[in-house]
Amino acid sequence: MKTRPRINRWTEARRELLFGDFSLKSLVQPHFVVQGSNVDNPVNGMEGIHQQSVDVLIETIRKDVEHGITAIMLFGVVEQSDKDEQATKASDSTSHLHEAIKQIKSEFGDTIVIMTDVCLCTATNHGHCGLVEHDHIVNDASVHRLCEIAVSHAQAGADYVCASDMMDGRVSAIRHALETANHTSTGVLSYSVKYASSFYGPFRHAADSSPEFGDRSTHQMNINSGYGEAVLEAQLDESEGADIIMVKPGLPYLDVLRKVADCVHRPVAVYNVSGEYAMVMNSAKDLDSRKKLVCEIMTSFKRAGADVVVTYHAREIARNAWLQ
Repeated sequence: MKTRPRINRWTEARRELLFGDFSLKSLVQPHFVVQGSNVDNPVNGMEGIHQQSVDVLIETIRKDVEHGITAIMLFGVVEQSDKDEQATKASDSTSHLHEAIKQIKSEFGDTIVIMTDVCLCTATNHGHCGLVEHDHIVNDASVHRLCEIAVSHAQAGADYVCASDMMDGRVSAIRHALETANHTSTGVLSYSVKYASSFYGPFRHAADSSPEFGDRSTHQMNINSGYGEAVLEAQLDESEGADIIMVKPGLPYLDVLRKVADCVHRPVAVYNVSGEYAMVMNSAKDLDSRKKLVCEIMTSFKRAGADVVVTYHAREIARNAWLQ
């Protein structure tokens, strides 16, 4: 499988995100993109985080960039009426997510790193991360759809496509699909070590991605699994061409993050997930208390081996200059 180390060096913003000193430029701010205009809906349980239409999102990103945020992750929220069994909307080049990618890239160019979520759960009518046949999530057909979604995001201008589904073999398939479509500078961030965690609740509300039946235990990792499986998953994805290796969630798995960081050669990211964010926001209402908590958490991620932190705290960190 082709590995392209230059992908992570392609732009100054990518180099600062992945290889600079741990700082504000090491953080990625997630966004939830919805259809329509002038939409700015607060997300229940995630104070300070909103679902936004493209016009509002662009203004939010402008302000974030002014405060020093240079990396974002976009999640497309699909209307119920647009969901189907094949997650058709997820690869629709006219969707609001694709329009957001295009407009952000047009305005900010390579000064910002655009990461996009590549999964089926937000666009399927059953809410699962893969295609379903006879009540089972099928792997290889799901991977084919993930490749189509990834290429559509690359064509729109994404810097990194982020495979969050945990299907087997999807990293090599996406890398091959990108190569075939001549998107050789588009990186693959793999959610290599993603647990079937209870910390995702607020996110699933924000992204409207809860499964209609069953759960995700057949593809996401069991919370009781040992280090061996985490290392296996990370090394497999690295060998398949992943440019960034992700561990998710963050705080309950700092020990796993350290093990993974010690066994791979590519940059390592950690996702400070919605449930972790909600706990901080609910327990520390005043700014000074929250600063201490957030900075301690960011320090723990750095110490455990993270090069990059995807966190909903990024905006507050930036606007209050908590991390330079």
